[in-house]
Amino acid sequence: MRREDILALSKYRLDKAKEELDTARQLFELNRFSKSLNCSYYSIFHATRALLAYDQFDSKKHSGIISYFIKNYIASKILPQELARVILDAEDFRHDADYMDFYVVSSDDARIQIEKAKYFLESIESFIIKTKAI
Repeated sequence: MRREDILALSKYRLDKAKEELDTARQLFELNRFSKSLNCSYYSIFHATRALLAYDQFDSKKHSGIISYFIKNYIASKILPQELARVILDAEDFRHDADYMDFYVVSSDDARIQIEKAKYFLESIESFIIKTKAI
């Protein structure tokens, strides 16, 4: 893949991550905490995929994206360990909210996930800008 295509793909995915975060905030304001939590997760997920565009790696499974990210960026100490906890927790929350009957997402849970998604997105975008020169 050409460098300019990688840059465009990464930017597209970062834009999706920002849109999901904005949607999470809007849904939170509407007291749609479960959907807000879902969008927070997808913000994190798309930010991760924005970074992985530079590695020309993608996967049809969320677990594949997360495993690759942790192995290549967290375990190798390129990015801080706390980012692994953010993405893993967000995936667990999203899974429970989407698939468990009677699972209730509190306003505190949704708010915290928005804050973590914002932190994650900013961390990844900053890393990309510093190291990948977009």
